[in-house]
Amino acid sequence: MKQQAKITLVGAGPGDPELLTIKGLRAIQSADVILYDALVNRELLKEAPSHALKIYVGKRADNHRYSQDEINLMLVQYAFSNGHVVRLKGGDSFVFGRGHEEITYADAFGIETVIVPGISSCISVPELQRVPVTRRGVNESFWVLTATTKNGCLSKDLRIAAQSNATAVILMGIRKIAQIAEIFARQGKGNTPVLVVQNGSLPSERKLLGTVNDIAKKVVNEGIGAPGIIIIGEVVALHPELAVAEANRSTKYDLRSTTNVT
Repeated sequence: MKQQAKITLVGAGPGDPELLTIKGLRAIQSADVILYDALVNRELLKEAPSHALKIYVGKRADNHRYSQDEINLMLVQYAFSNGHVVRLKGGDSFVFGRGHEEITYADAFGIETVIVPGISSCISVPELQRVPVTRRGVNESFWVLTATTKNGCLSKDLRIAAQSNATAVILMGIRKIAQIAEIFARQGKGNTPVLVVQNGSLPSERKLLGTVNDIAKKVVNEGIGAPGIIIIGEVVALHPELAVAEANRSTKYDLRSTTNVT
């Protein structure tokens, strides 16, 4: 028996399937149709009922299988024809995920809608690298920015963020890393530490540490690509590798000072 038309918007988290919420898992397990994005871990699809349709709708940069208007329409059509539709999106659906656009469209048809928040990469990926987005005595806020606007240009907010002491967490910016670094360098942030993480939380995760002055060159040399996240700020100096390096330098200095004492 077909369920009543219903759409559940589920944030799948940063990539590790175990970082899905329990409520998100239950939604998948009760789905009749799942529309999923490129950043969703395919392991999650195994939790769906055997009868559920699983439809890939793309949404990678410059490679959108369906337009946003088409996805909106598919959500509504499948809800009426099949019952419970789960819209499965990477991270959290309301953080640069167009989730609000989709749920608003569905609401206009009187369909029951449910929102299941997901763990956003903007916080979880730095955290898994042991880098806090805020730390007492280091910074007082953090910005979450998209590097690329709807028309493909750099966000003007980047220039404002570069003027502050806040941690800047930049999504969808790997391809524009040189332009981003230039903006921060112009604000005297050339020596500010930077962390870049590709495929955060997954076994294929790669990370790169540097400064505003050298990070773009390092990204090219190491072949770091999308999907990735960029963290710029003094909190990056708390990364274990940088903290150990600083401790070693301090120890060497202390030893020299002790040796020179007569």
